Amino acid sequence: MGNSYKWYRLSYSLVASFIFLAIFLFAGSIDPIWLFERSNGTTYLGFMLATFGTIIAAKSMKQVELSRFLGLKPHDDLRETEPLIKTGWYQYMRHPLYAGLILIFAGYLFYVPNMASLIHLLALLSYLPFGIYYEEKKLREQYGEKYVRYQNKVPPLIPRLKK
Repeated sequence: MGNSYKWYRLSYSLVASFIFLAIFLFAGSIDPIWLFERSNGTTYLGFMLATFGTIIAAKSMKQVELSRFLGLKPHDDLRETEPLIKTGWYQYMRHPLYAGLILIFAGYLFYVPNMASLIHLLALLSYLPFGIYYEEKKLREQYGEKYVRYQNKVPPLIPRLKK
């Protein structure tokens, strides 16, 4: 993977943080453009989505080392012998933290249905594929065929319905 590749995670985290901070600051400086009228139904739906997303994200984060996930503790993955996580939410989807974030941002859109909330969600949906691509590239190199089998069996973000 090379010496520079081990820093991709920190770079990804910093760029994502910068983008979302810029959107957040910009959104706070303009008058809100409302997409639809907020109601009790949209408020409850927003809370349910955000709560479920928070549960998924929190439970999946308990299974990974936060400093490695954020890129604060880089390493040469080819020499690591960490086990491939396939339990908890990882048995249903390969990227439960990202799925949780999508639900949180979607929930916020229903709770605060304005253009800024929509832009945040769209930015997340646009940027996550880059994180998934590089993360899965690293995992395929680290675990080889074991990860490829896991990829073929478990969907990336949306769990399969049982037959």
